Amino acid sequence: MDNNNIAASGGIKVADDVIAKIAVLAASEIQGVALDEEGKLLVPQVNILKIKLSRNPVKVSVSKEAAVIDISVITEQGSKAVNVASAVQENVKSAVQSMTGVPVSKVNVNIVGIRLSK
Repeated sequence: MDNNNIAASGGIKVADDVIAKIAVLAASEIQGVALDEEGKLLVPQVNILKIKLSRNPVKVSVSKEAAVIDISVITEQGSKAVNVASAVQENVKSAVQSMTGVPVSKVNVNIVGIRLSK
């Protein structure tokens, strides 16, 4: 479909939550990113008064020009954090842009922990 035809028929808005879910899926494809037993991105935990609260690992900010994505990951022991972060950046940017058409200007990766081997 031609972009001019889309503009003539109305606007398209991709929800931030959709972009965040795509980012999580893209990050979970990278070797060295820690996943839970179900194969999902391991989420950082906050322990307040012995109650574990899951923190959302992705923050999305979309302006008129492009999206900025902040994603927190836990790496596997033995993996090079710099290489994992770089691969996450590339995969997240590529996946979001190809699936939504939303340009991505930055993907900030925060390594928030290391999962030790058993």
